[in-house]
Amino acid sequence: MLEVGRHGLAHILAKAVTELFDGVRLAIGPAIDNGFYYDFDLPESVTEADFSKIEDKMREILKRREHFMRKELSKAEALDLFKDDIYKTELIQDLPEGEIISVYYTGDDFVDLCRGPHVENAQELMGWAFKIHSVTGAYWRGDSSRKMLQRVYAYAFADKKELKAYIAAFEEALKRDHNKLGRSLELFTTADVVGQGLPVLLPKGAMIVRTLQRFVEDEEERRGYQQTMTPLMGKRDLYKISGHWNTYRDGMFAIGDPAKFDDENEDVLALRPMTCPFQFQAYLNKTRSYRDLPLRYNETATLFRNEASGEMHGLIRLRQFTISEGHIACRPDQLGAEFAGALELATYMLQTVGLYEDVRFRFSKWDPNNRAKYIGDTTQWEAVQDAMRNILDELHVDYVEAADEAAFYGPKLDIQIKNVFGKEDTLITIQIDFQLAERFGMEYVDSDGEKKYPYVIHRTSIGCYERTLALLIEKYAGKFPFWLSSLQVGVVPVREEHGEYANEVAQKLRQAGVRVEADHSNGTMGNKIKSFRQGLAPYILIVGDAERDSGTISLRVRTGTQVNEIALQSFLDGCEDMIQNHKLELIENF
Repeated sequence: MLEVGRHGLAHILAKAVTELFDGVRLAIGPAIDNGFYYDFDLPESVTEADFSKIEDKMREILKRREHFMRKELSKAEALDLFKDDIYKTELIQDLPEGEIISVYYTGDDFVDLCRGPHVENAQELMGWAFKIHSVTGAYWRGDSSRKMLQRVYAYAFADKKELKAYIAAFEEALKRDHNKLGRSLELFTTADVVGQGLPVLLPKGAMIVRTLQRFVEDEEERRGYQQTMTPLMGKRDLYKISGHWNTYRDGMFAIGDPAKFDDENEDVLALRPMTCPFQFQAYLNKTRSYRDLPLRYNETATLFRNEASGEMHGLIRLRQFTISEGHIACRPDQLGAEFAGALELATYMLQTVGLYEDVRFRFSKWDPNNRAKYIGDTTQWEAVQDAMRNILDELHVDYVEAADEAAFYGPKLDIQIKNVFGKEDTLITIQIDFQLAERFGMEYVDSDGEKKYPYVIHRTSIGCYERTLALLIEKYAGKFPFWLSSLQVGVVPVREEHGEYANEVAQKLRQAGVRVEADHSNGTMGNKIKSFRQGLAPYILIVGDAERDSGTISLRVRTGTQVNEIALQSFLDGCEDMIQNHKLELIENF
């Protein structure tokens, strides 16, 4: 019912805009998770000042109690009805011949191309609560080469309480939006002169990412991974072997003259969108035996993908990003255990940073009706998908299945997570590849003396570091766990004469691996404390006469707890505990 009501209100919005503005051309207007939107081609811009006027007109239309009347047309009839509407005409022309096309009239003077369903009468929507909240640009049919339309967004709920609760939750989400909070906390910035989707991590953000990378690399090494360092670009020939050149070329940054990209006489290079064909060269460096397997490679890899401009947002979706990439070559009898190990590692990582409770699992399969997107035959695909399903079931993974979401060379488990606004993205993937080893000639000599091809598991352990940072900013509203905080402890001397002891305290903390800063500026003690608070430092240490004379510290915890004159060693022990055990909560009693 929510979707039906929201879709009806989208029609009411479209009718209101056509009554208020001249020269309106209508595009599309679907229901969405929190309301609806409609795309308009208008000779003038809709601004925030117009929102209340449009809402009033919508309420006026609802009070007319007009019927939503469905009418079915042939393709020829529909084209004739919308002959003056370029957008509806294009949509109709793309429909198969012979398909029955439906339109909906709202009253006698407004008609829209629509499958429905709708409520019978607009009167049923009079009790609904809706609010126009934004207008953005949107390319027609998502194609950046087409005309930019105006997309008017509105929230819509069945009653005012639901709308009010949603807006309150959304305003809270805005406070946690990494794209704003991350900039205000000086974690990252962007610059038009650098380019869209190419963020600059500032020292504080870089420190958090570096901490994550070291943690991941050390943990992977403990689990038997061998680290590689591979080139940031490769020849077209490499991507042709893997299949990326034919299946993923539009998403790659090729270097040189596009007119020569298909010229076999040219040495064409492309920035890497993934590391697998590069890490495979490490496998191919020498002859492999069944005793060498499983062979686990990992790499902190910078990748490049030509994302559409409309898809990029903050640190969530980028054109350059760094990922905890890895590949496992294994025998068929090792596949289940290695997949389970990759999943357990990913789970451990997510639990350690505090994101595990927010994820869901998606078993991404191929679509046999979309053969152009995939390599391999039906029998192979179905066999490997069955094997993966059995592994997931044996591991008691609670997953949903999704068709046409697989990698072009094999099925995958996607670990999905939502940002504060509810948009879901993939954070971690674990893929079973049953094809690329053969393409690259990655053989091993089995126990029977025969040469065979291993399975390859493509996996990330914590995913894209930039996206993980974005999610952590939103999860903790910038109040990171101690072990991840870029500045863990601020030291404030009460007066200038306490500066030497403040330095002594800071030095002992620094030697213990704590990220610490002593403030010797000319400001007041209160302003120094305020500055550290605004930077969301987990702990602020105050040192004055009493602390210097007794070799202690006074402590202010980010949570509001204050403790006077505690032993410095007790505080040091607590800091080391939080770092070594990656604790998510701050210690308050030392």
